[in-house]
Amino acid sequence: MAGAPEAVAQAVGYRFRDPQLLTRALTHRSHAGTHNERLEFLGDAVLNLAVSQLLFGQASEADEGELSRMRAHLVREASLHALAVQIGLPACIRLSEGEARSGGAQRASILADALEALVGAIHLDGGFDAAHTVVTRLFAPLVAGAPSDARWAKDAKTALQEWLQGRKHPLPQYRIVATQGQAHRQQFEVACAVSALAVQATGRGTSRRAAEQDAAAQVLAVLNASRESSS
Repeated sequence: MAGAPEAVAQAVGYRFRDPQLLTRALTHRSHAGTHNERLEFLGDAVLNLAVSQLLFGQASEADEGELSRMRAHLVREASLHALAVQIGLPACIRLSEGEARSGGAQRASILADALEALVGAIHLDGGFDAAHTVVTRLFAPLVAGAPSDARWAKDAKTALQEWLQGRKHPLPQYRIVATQGQAHRQQFEVACAVSALAVQATGRGTSRRAAEQDAAAQVLAVLNASRESSS
């Protein structure tokens, strides 16, 4: 059984005026009733803006490319999952019995999505300033604790985008090829295509984002191998 949602609100230092928003943010689609996917959609946008504003203020020496790379690192699934665990979200997420038995409360994609939904819920409940305050509280230590630029390793999608932009090629196109499994245990297949170079690969993962990263990594490997063989 999930723990009290209020424990998560307390962990991030925010008091909800409308507790139903908090409950919805912590409700996975496998659970009966209104779930958190719409809040996740909103929270994704709010989170990106709030993190961008945080980086703009704290990383004053970074250029546009460095800021983009830092933001991508902070809002990627692995980072959001780590923060979700830190604030005790696994104990409070509401799942179906089947999803709970299969370990859904520890699944990175579910927890990352729920954290985004939580940010969206705070934005609706208290406005952007409230959401920005919470995001700053969560992410500022990560930014301040970075010893050097090496911490902001490029993810595969960012690396592929920069590889293509540096050579004046169009950006890659991503599309979902297939989803398999039940709604609460889906596997995604995503194609990444660089049509100008006639390169395409299909990635797989337990979330769309993870599948996109897998596909991008494969395409980048092909492009780098091709470059090395022709040099």
